[in-house]
Amino acid sequence: MKNIFLIILTLFVVISCEKEIDLDLEDQSGQIVIEANVTDQTGPYSVKITKSVAFTQANQYPAIENAQVVLSDNTGQTETLQYTGNETYKTSTFVGQPGRTYTLKIQAEGKEYIATSTMPEAVSFDGIEQDSFMVGGETSYTLLPVFLDPQALGNRYLFIYTVNNNPKKYFSEFSDNVNNGLPNQRPLILPNDDGDNPDDIKVKVGDTIHVEMQCIDNSVYLFYSALLQLSGGGSGGGITPANPPSNISNGALGYFSAHTVRTKSIVIN
Repeated sequence: MKNIFLIILTLFVVISCEKEIDLDLEDQSGQIVIEANVTDQTGPYSVKITKSVAFTQANQYPAIENAQVVLSDNTGQTETLQYTGNETYKTSTFVGQPGRTYTLKIQAEGKEYIATSTMPEAVSFDGIEQDSFMVGGETSYTLLPVFLDPQALGNRYLFIYTVNNNPKKYFSEFSDNVNNGLPNQRPLILPNDDGDNPDDIKVKVGDTIHVEMQCIDNSVYLFYSALLQLSGGGSGGGITPANPPSNISNGALGYFSAHTVRTKSIVIN
């Protein structure tokens, strides 16, 4: 069993509540994997393109270095990205702005892949509140991102958070289907090492938690939400493995996300 982000995002470790998400996937060796982001922050923006490998092979995914990658938006802005090494193509002058719809076109190995993503308007990230609870005599911590969901239904959020300078990333996806137009009431559950995995992290007093709030479109939300749903698909091989729904055409794995970014940090006390 391999974590899906070793194939799709490479850097992400996915958690739901207190459990890391591990996903069984079909062995789709040789399939293109695309990770693409445009934000409302200053570029450059990047597109990573690799090929998946069999689960029995080492976690080293071959880069596709000779693709043609074109990014454009609905105002006529367009740029051909340049390969900069390390699986990555980057922009040089492209500017991301909320409210615009972005199109990514990739020509690679004789096939064309197309994706679109609309960047939502930013929602103000006003702060972080801390809370704690006891589990088995140990203290665990939660963080409540403080923001007011807009009145219009359909807002989607992705929260990515790290502990101190550890590169391991965690995420939670939120929607406003239940709490539309109200202050956020959904917390982030911080990692609490249970001792089963030497790479796990246990948050303690004095740790700094860095939180990134993204406003994402619905297709990207469905991608991340599916990771969580698939993780609960049963054990013992009872459910046929599946891939999360990509918003990229022609059978590519991965995602293309145009999103806003706001960040906050808090020291656990």
